[in-house]
Amino acid sequence: MNILEYAKGVEKLVNPMEVGKVSYLQTKLNKLPVCLQKKIVTSATKKADKMPFVVEPYCSLLFYEVPDPKKIEKFMPDGFQPAKTSVFKGDEEKYYGIVVMFRVHSSVFWGARAEYYLVAENTKTGLLSWVMMDYISDTISYDEKHGLKSPDVSKAIMTTTCEGDFVCELRNLDKTKKVECTMSLLNTKMRSLNERLWIEGNTSIAYGRLAGEPDGDLFSLTFFPEEMKQALDVPLIDISHYAVASSRTGKFGAILDRAVSFPFAQHMLSDAPGRQTHYGSEEALRKAVESVRFDKIKTLGN
Repeated sequence: MNILEYAKGVEKLVNPMEVGKVSYLQTKLNKLPVCLQKKIVTSATKKADKMPFVVEPYCSLLFYEVPDPKKIEKFMPDGFQPAKTSVFKGDEEKYYGIVVMFRVHSSVFWGARAEYYLVAENTKTGLLSWVMMDYISDTISYDEKHGLKSPDVSKAIMTTTCEGDFVCELRNLDKTKKVECTMSLLNTKMRSLNERLWIEGNTSIAYGRLAGEPDGDLFSLTFFPEEMKQALDVPLIDISHYAVASSRTGKFGAILDRAVSFPFAQHMLSDAPGRQTHYGSEEALRKAVESVRFDKIKTLGN
């Protein structure tokens, strides 16, 4: 299994017609209590424990330095603590909050999302982790705390232009959350990423107390490490506009410090809700991804 074969395999698992069926089903299930939704979803994931997940080109991220980590400790799930990291290899390590802006197509939803994270360490495993604080989207979502969620954004802009601009505009329906960003990608350079943050961290993703249960609802992505080896370093001077509300980081005195963009699609298999895969090293991750049998994978959309 090589990178090209893996990318094609993940794409083939995504069926737009099945996504439509899941979206229709969600309108029915979200009327049920969250506890019943969780039982139904957990039962389905016993047969389909992986979800094909394709992040489309020009996924972009804003990194905010958090000056005082004590202010974010209470938002961490059990067994996690704020941790320093660098964005690119060799840079100074800092405490970060992250805003991720991207379009995605998967076996269960298809659309634009903005997600808010804090960087932490899983004290049980020692793995650097991404802790999700909040998110907004124009498509359906699921988490353990809220269950199956309807879109909270009615109109979304997530695109690039022929002039080299990346543009994001997401505002939720009651205007309490928003992410807006316009940045030029013309003066960017590819740089090597800090592999512990990007590779290790994406195998240890958890929900913070504002978005999940106290135990973090830990899950992992399965991907070729090369997907997270390098990305575009966007000069802050080339960001002409950005505005983030309810990111949970602005309240901590966070300061925009770095901007990153991936000019290629990233192909992954995500743990389905309620499932947990543990990779203790890059070697274990690579071994797992090279041994994937796409003909044996059943998705939630099927």
